[in-house]
Amino acid sequence: MGIKENITIVREKVNRACLNSGRDPSSVRLIAVSKTKPVADILEAVDAGQLIFGENYAQELRDKARELEVAPRTAHDARRTAIEWHFIGHLQKNKLKYILPVASWTHTIDSVELLETILSKAKDLILRNEGDPSPPEPAQDDRRVINSLIEVNIAGEDSKSGISPENVFELVNAFSKACKPANLLTCKLRGLMCMPPFSSDPETGRPYFKKLKDLLDEINSRNIYPEKLTELSMGTTQDFEVAIEEGATMVRIGSAIFGNRNT
Repeated sequence: MGIKENITIVREKVNRACLNSGRDPSSVRLIAVSKTKPVADILEAVDAGQLIFGENYAQELRDKARELEVAPRTAHDARRTAIEWHFIGHLQKNKLKYILPVASWTHTIDSVELLETILSKAKDLILRNEGDPSPPEPAQDDRRVINSLIEVNIAGEDSKSGISPENVFELVNAFSKACKPANLLTCKLRGLMCMPPFSSDPETGRPYFKKLKDLLDEINSRNIYPEKLTELSMGTTQDFEVAIEEGATMVRIGSAIFGNRNT
C-alpha cells in the first residue's frame, strides 16, 4: 500500500481508539514522522490531507523546509503552505538555529538551562537579517511563539533524554517566569511528552502513559502555569491506540505511514 492508503488506515485506528474511549476524534493530532524520508513522500502525504509532520534531526528539518519552498509548483500548492512542523528529536544548543525559524512546536525541552538558552539566542536566531552584529529592534511581525512540550523521562531510563518527573515542576515555573508575550520569541508551554520503554507489546506503555497524564493533571492542580496545560505527546506506531486510551492528544507515527526508516 502507498502513503495515502496508510494514512487512511492510521486515521481510522485513531478514530476507533477515540470512540472506544469516549473521546472526540478531533481531540487527537496525527503527527506524521518523516525523518529520513524524502520531500516527495511528504508531498504525497500532503496530497492525502496530512499537514502535521515531525522531524528528529535539526538540519534535516531545515533542508526539507527549504526544499518544499522551491519544489516545482503542483496541485500541492494550497496545502504545502499550511504544513506545521514539529521538532521531536533531542534539542542541541548548537542546532537551535536550524529549528527555531521553522518549527511551530518543540516536544523536547527538558531543562531550565535549555529554555534559557533558547530565549537568550532568540534575537540572533529568528530575525531575517541573521548575522548582523547589531540587528534592529524587531517589529511585532517578527515576534514568534513556539508551542513547547516538556520531555519527561517517564521511566527513568539512562539511555533517554528528558527531565525526571519530580523535577518537572521547577521547569514549569521557569516557563511561567521567563516566557512573556512581549519577548521576541516566547516558548509557550502546552503540555508534556514522553517515550516509554520500547516493547513489541503495546500494553507495556500503558502505565507510563497513565503516569504522564497524572503528572499533567497535578501540574494543572497546582496552578503554577498561567494557562491550563492540555497536550500529551505520547504513542508511536506500536502503541498509539493504548496512548489514546490513556489521554494522548498527539501521536507520533512514522513507519505505519511511510514504511521502515531509510538509512
